[in-house]
Amino acid sequence: MDKTQIKSILNELEQLSSAAELAPNVPDRKKIVGMIKDLQSVLFFGIYQNGEEPLSPQQFLERAAEALQEQIALALESQNSALDSETITLSFLRQLPDIKSQLLKDIDALYEGDPAAKSREEILVCYPGFYAISIYRMAHVLYGLKVPLLPRIMTEYAHEKTGIDIHAGASIGEYFFIDHGTGIVIGETTVIGRHVKLYQGVTLGAKSFELDESGNPVKDIKRHPNIGDHVVIYANATILGGETFVGSHSTIGGNVWLTHSVPDNSTIYYSEQHF
Repeated sequence: MDKTQIKSILNELEQLSSAAELAPNVPDRKKIVGMIKDLQSVLFFGIYQNGEEPLSPQQFLERAAEALQEQIALALESQNSALDSETITLSFLRQLPDIKSQLLKDIDALYEGDPAAKSREEILVCYPGFYAISIYRMAHVLYGLKVPLLPRIMTEYAHEKTGIDIHAGASIGEYFFIDHGTGIVIGETTVIGRHVKLYQGVTLGAKSFELDESGNPVKDIKRHPNIGDHVVIYANATILGGETFVGSHSTIGGNVWLTHSVPDNSTIYYSEQHF
């Protein structure tokens, strides 16, 4: 093919990118995935091992820290943020003990709540729910530190690997249990209490989107439900709306469609209706 035509096509593509005002540099997804695996190798050394070369926990952490600061800097630059990547990286690393403490409680919830789990090691290496939760817990800290793009890239990687879509902005309490997990969706402004158990296909989503005067979705508002403590939500239940609250110690049955609040100690079943 004529190289002149190739050059012409590239010029057109560059003009379109410029017109769209897309940032020229964004975080590197491949490096972020490597950073996730290094952090997992630090948090659960011996269970996770990123790469064939044997490294110590300190070496894994040093490599992860370097990659994390680099990718945070790119994310901040792409969004014209004045935040400091080194300060954010150090703040994140200091929270790793808290992240591990939370993950150990999530492992306990899975082990104690699933008769099929024969050991905690099995949960670490076999359970997609825990894998998604482990990445979410890290991404949520970065989300709280106002890092753009990076937390979403992390949770979308977990989504790709497990079929579990947890937005980094969701607030999830201790002892979180995802059983099976495929198809779960948890929206950005969802708030989940302690000792909550979700089965596959559950959606905690938005009921509708408010629009501004130009017809664009209004951002940074509460769109997703609150779930109290000790709640069980069975397969394929859909709970929608920022004003929807599921009270503590409630059970939501499979295939339920819920867009209104229910009090503590409720049991909600699917009821077939014919039209």
